[in-house]
Amino acid sequence: MAAQASIAAGSQVWVEDPGVAWIDGEVVKVNGDTVTVRCSNDKTVTVKASNVHAKDPEEAPCGVDDMTKLAYLHEPGVLQNLKARYDMNEIYTYTGNILIAVNPFRRLPHLYDTQMMQQYKGAEFGELSPHPFAVADVAYRLMRNEGISQSILVSGESGAGKTESTKMIMRYLAYMGGKAASEGRTVEKQVLQSNPVLEAFGNAKTVRNNNSSRFGKFVEIQFDQKGKISGAAVRTYLLERSRVCQISDPERNYHCFYMICAAPPEERERYKLGDPSTFHYLNQSNCIKLEGLDESKEYLETRKAMDIIGISSEEQEAIFRVVAAILHLGNVEFAEGDDGDSSKPKDEKSLSHLRTAAELFMCDEKALKDSLCQRIIVTRDENIVKTLDPEAAKGSRDALAKTVYSRLFDWLVNKINNSIGQDPNSKCLIGVLDIYGFESFKTNSFEQFCINLTNEKLQQHFNQHVFKMEQEEYTKEEINWSYIEFIDNQDVLDLIEKKPGGIIALLDEACMLPRSTHETFAQKLYQTYKNHKRFAKPKLSRSDFTICHYAGDVTYQTELFLDKNKDYVVAEHQALLSASKCAFVSGLFPFLSEDSSKSSKFSSIGSRFKQQLQSLLETLSATEPHYIRCVKPNNLLKPAIFENQNVLQQLRCGGVMEAIRISCAGYPTRRTFYEFIDRFGILAPDVLSGSSDEVSAVRRLLDKIDLQGYQIGKTKVFLRAGQMAELDARRNEVLGRSASMIQRKVRSFLAQKNFIALRRSALQIQTVCRGELARRVYHNLQREAASLKIQTLYRMYTARKAYNELSASAVTIQSGLRGMCARKELHFRRQTRAAIIIQSRCRQFLARLHYSRTKKAAITTQCAWRGKAARKELRKLKMAARETGALQAAKNKLEKQVEELTWRLQLEKRMRADLEETKSQENAKLQAALQEVQQQYKETKEILVQEREAAKKAAEIAPVIKEVPVIDTELMNKLRDENDKLKTMVSSLEKKIDDTEKKYQETSKISEDRLKQAMDAETKIVDLNMAMLRLQEKISTMESEEKVQRQALLSTPVKSMSEHLSIPIAPKAHHLENGFHEVEGLKEPQSAPPAIKEYGNGDPKMKKSIVDRQLENVDALIECVGTNLGYCAGKPVAAITIYKCLLHWKSFEADKTSVFDRLIQLIGSAIENEDDNDNLAYWLSNTSSLLFLLQRSLKAAGAPGSVSRKKPPQPTSLFGRMAQGLRSASFANMHVEATDVVRQVEAKYPALLFKQQLTAYVEKIYGIVRDNIKKELSSLISLCIQAPRTMKASMLRVSGRLSSQSQSQSNHWQKIIESLDKLLKILQDNHVPPVLAQKIFTQIFSYINVQLFNSLLLRRECCSFSNGEYVKAGLAELELWCAKATTEYAASSWDELKHIRQAVGFLVIFQKFRISYDEIVNDLCPILSVQQLYRICTQYWDDKYNTQSVSSDVLSNMRVLMTEDSNSDESGSFLLDDNSSIPFSVDDITNSMQEKDFTDIKPADELLENPAFQFLQD
Repeated sequence: MAAQASIAAGSQVWVEDPGVAWIDGEVVKVNGDTVTVRCSNDKTVTVKASNVHAKDPEEAPCGVDDMTKLAYLHEPGVLQNLKARYDMNEIYTYTGNILIAVNPFRRLPHLYDTQMMQQYKGAEFGELSPHPFAVADVAYRLMRNEGISQSILVSGESGAGKTESTKMIMRYLAYMGGKAASEGRTVEKQVLQSNPVLEAFGNAKTVRNNNSSRFGKFVEIQFDQKGKISGAAVRTYLLERSRVCQISDPERNYHCFYMICAAPPEERERYKLGDPSTFHYLNQSNCIKLEGLDESKEYLETRKAMDIIGISSEEQEAIFRVVAAILHLGNVEFAEGDDGDSSKPKDEKSLSHLRTAAELFMCDEKALKDSLCQRIIVTRDENIVKTLDPEAAKGSRDALAKTVYSRLFDWLVNKINNSIGQDPNSKCLIGVLDIYGFESFKTNSFEQFCINLTNEKLQQHFNQHVFKMEQEEYTKEEINWSYIEFIDNQDVLDLIEKKPGGIIALLDEACMLPRSTHETFAQKLYQTYKNHKRFAKPKLSRSDFTICHYAGDVTYQTELFLDKNKDYVVAEHQALLSASKCAFVSGLFPFLSEDSSKSSKFSSIGSRFKQQLQSLLETLSATEPHYIRCVKPNNLLKPAIFENQNVLQQLRCGGVMEAIRISCAGYPTRRTFYEFIDRFGILAPDVLSGSSDEVSAVRRLLDKIDLQGYQIGKTKVFLRAGQMAELDARRNEVLGRSASMIQRKVRSFLAQKNFIALRRSALQIQTVCRGELARRVYHNLQREAASLKIQTLYRMYTARKAYNELSASAVTIQSGLRGMCARKELHFRRQTRAAIIIQSRCRQFLARLHYSRTKKAAITTQCAWRGKAARKELRKLKMAARETGALQAAKNKLEKQVEELTWRLQLEKRMRADLEETKSQENAKLQAALQEVQQQYKETKEILVQEREAAKKAAEIAPVIKEVPVIDTELMNKLRDENDKLKTMVSSLEKKIDDTEKKYQETSKISEDRLKQAMDAETKIVDLNMAMLRLQEKISTMESEEKVQRQALLSTPVKSMSEHLSIPIAPKAHHLENGFHEVEGLKEPQSAPPAIKEYGNGDPKMKKSIVDRQLENVDALIECVGTNLGYCAGKPVAAITIYKCLLHWKSFEADKTSVFDRLIQLIGSAIENEDDNDNLAYWLSNTSSLLFLLQRSLKAAGAPGSVSRKKPPQPTSLFGRMAQGLRSASFANMHVEATDVVRQVEAKYPALLFKQQLTAYVEKIYGIVRDNIKKELSSLISLCIQAPRTMKASMLRVSGRLSSQSQSQSNHWQKIIESLDKLLKILQDNHVPPVLAQKIFTQIFSYINVQLFNSLLLRRECCSFSNGEYVKAGLAELELWCAKATTEYAASSWDELKHIRQAVGFLVIFQKFRISYDEIVNDLCPILSVQQLYRICTQYWDDKYNTQSVSSDVLSNMRVLMTEDSNSDESGSFLLDDNSSIPFSVDDITNSMQEKDFTDIKPADELLENPAFQFLQD
């Protein structure tokens, strides 16, 4: 509360308002103890100064995330801060270590996904935005680091969001302490899935909440030494049993009843269920269905959760059978029986429901009916049966339903605890308490009494904790403090639970007395507590009483206190259900001994609940508490509505205002030295002009302004209540004087400016007048000159017109004469051309007549000659067909004599070539002859047609021929004969052509058969050749081994080349160590020399020595490449050496070998030190180069494109291939082809597996290098997101610690550049393929973008103008680095920073309030989502130029879009996710290294000294 002295005219204050609780305004007048205030609603009020609170004129429009940062910590300040944040969808706010959560009544999934949990993991409390994850993370880290159990207390009234907050906390704890998914049904899954089960059976719709928990819950999550969840236990408190039988409109019963009515049809039929509105326990309210809730889906989800918890299908069946039985039991109605006081089921419908309930309970129908309608009174002598009237029977029915449901709920809780199990070895736990808040209704019964007792005890615990935190804060800052008094509610607790004499004790006493009523109980209370200050009796009531709780007075109605306090089971009900044939139902009601049944006839619910509370408080006292206060902003359960009165009442009931009051009793205002100097340094600027540290500057400043009662801690200034307002008042005075001086200077400046403008205007007017006079004189001179010009042009026009007329007449006469001459010349030329055309036509006719006669004779001659040539060719074809029989004889000879195979093969090849050539020639000739004959036939036919037409024309044109009929007849006969001959010739030629085609087809078929036979013969020849070459190889190998044996026998020290040779292929082999092969024995050919036979029985030690030599060669290779061999011409020597050796030893074609395993082990051991980036880059270069060579060389056996070479078969053993390779190097006459560095081979399974393993190692090394750089940059990035804070130079020149700290902070970006330069140099020095370097830097820049952008969204202090400038400068340095690194290495890395670049670009815009939403989305920040833009806009603040954020219209548009996104289930997280995948493939590496030449690579000197590796020099 502001001190009266600090309130002056013009001050901004808060005053009470009946509508909105508190309203802001400006002080108009101060008159003693009264203050006149003009409110923001234009009303003027006069109030007492003591009821006025100061308002911070510099408060942020979007509020602060921690209310301890408020300049004035009081009710209106807290309320306004919560409202401002709620309007921006910031629903969480800290009050010190207390989290206040305001229910948004809308889905905000982006706040609770895995990315958000990852952000809060390990973050310091208060570093990020307020969130339940932050509270859970603090509790988890305190438990892990200090070994102290923790508890998280979630409280609030119904509908405030307690259950959802509890779920979020348990989700986060399961995320932190969860085990691998492969471990099956883990504890954390069971703990999380217990929530939907308990909600189904313990939650219901109330007036205030659609999913209200009607029981209290405390979940203990146990952790092992590794911080993993090892066990859990659930405790429940005070289930509302009466809701089973009685509900009011518009509330609902427990969810499970509606779920089972929406079960699948077969289950509903089994339980004989239908519409919920047909059941008495459900239709007492008009609310049957909830909007947006799918009961059938919820039923299946509950069954699924039961499966995860460990409830068997049989137990689930029994559970829902009991639930259905309760519904049917409620539909049993009673009417008066035959006797006066007896009762019976009302009608057949009631009997049917009774029968169904008995079937579901699996008990006797008559016994069930008797237990509802009768009571057995046990006396000393006999048992008396007492009948019940219909009302009593109805009460008995409801009592049975409540008892069964209560027992069922308790069984579920016990089952959950037993299934999850508790860890006896666990030392630490985290408890999560979800319990009802303070309740005060028009009618308050026993349930509200117990609930408010709980809140009184928790409030006492809360007050003690807040007081303890205040003490710890003062002790930490090392300031002097005195004891702070706070309201202790122990007297209320004593009033309720003190024994003897407490209300609960008196209630138990009344319940045990047989004739006690609620009125006698009330009278007893009035007599006992008539002088108690916390107890009162309402004036107009005879049985009510009022208790003054910490949150307000509550009046309780005692009508049902006695009944609700009694917890006993009717003996008839107990006996009935104990005898049930269903094991589950009978298990709910176990048999009790006679003594225990008598002793448990009455059990006090109040006393048992008090004991449970005491146990809970003991548990909480043994833990470190954390508080979450949930607040319901309105009673309409709708979003975007904030009711001040409602929220304020909840803050008072939740103890938040009490915590603030405790804080105000000490030093409520706390400011860091920097903030204090920055705000109040203007009060004494001369004090701060010298160079000093912050503490001295603050002390001198406070001494200068003569403030008393403050305290200076280690990092903060602590002010008493009202001192902040006093300092602000003085500051406003200084600012007012400064404003007056500024106004005076501005007015002087404006007057001077007006005079100068007036003088400038007079000069301009004079100038304009003089200019007008000069323009008029100039205009007259222009008119004179224009008149002279017009006269000149007119005279010139008349002269030109006369000349043009004369010229046109002369031209017309000349054109007429010339036209007449041209027409005469044209007529003469046309006559000449016609004569020439007539002459040409005549000559053309004569020439055509001569040509046609000559052509006819030539065609006749050609037909005769071509027929002769065709017959000659036909005879040749017949002769050639007879000669093909020689191929069969050649085939028979080839099968008999092996010595002539080579010669026969060549002969067959020549014959086949000649045959193909002959065939092609014959085909060509036949086709040519056929075409010629066809052409002749066509030409002859055309000639005949032409001659006939010519004859007809001649007969018509020259009738004179008729005078010589003899000559004409001869000519016609001759032509007819010639025509017949031609027809005969054509028909014979066609027949010959057909015969020729048939013979050609037969010849082609015979030649194809012979070609196939020749191919088969060639295959057999090749096989025989291969067998012969194998025999030659075996003989040569045996000779070499014979020499080796003779040298061993003679013990000569001289080594021959044969020592380096290995054993050739053998039909059968044993596997030796490391996957090499040993020859078992050779199948000797019949003509094998003695040397071969002796080798088969040779000394096995000799064979073993050869194996050892090969092992030594492999060991030498492994030892050599295990060291850093460096590079030659930019290529890794080790990779080339390994490839050449594997290629030379034919390892790629081996069926089994261990050389690849040795190489993989070498690479794995070489990269064990994951911190040495230089070594990792070396092996990344070698493995990627080797992978490139394998990709180019290896080809799976039988793959498409593989061409089999005609050469001897390759040995399958490693030693055989090495020996063959050595022989090929020593003896040039062996048939081994020379190979290049890279050539294709058919790979077997070991080589292909080695390639896959090598690919995996390339990806692993890449990932290690990338993650090392990320780890190195993570600490720097967290420092780069926020600009270093410096003092104003004019106020305080601190050159010591602050300047050095600022310098170090400004160098963080430079350190990032140095890290990138270092990595780039390492990659370049090790010649890592550029594609891998590009991917590394791309992912690193993406990581920088993600970290900077997420920090910007989660930390409000980063969304400032100066911070945007700071980050933008750092990004400019990264851009310069990308340009320096060139695209070969940097590639598109700069584009990965698009999110932070656009966000920072938006922060440094000056006039944001003038920018429209479309400009932001389309031009400034197109890549950012609406949620991200909204968060940046609402968190923005300008600490440099005091610029404003975007307009309210833009923010409202964003809110509408966010609401639409949340309703459409498409809203994702506004945080970015870091991509840690492998962004390249083997083909990318191969394509990037295509141009590399791996020839002329000098191998290692160590290997060249070994004779077995001389092949590396070739």
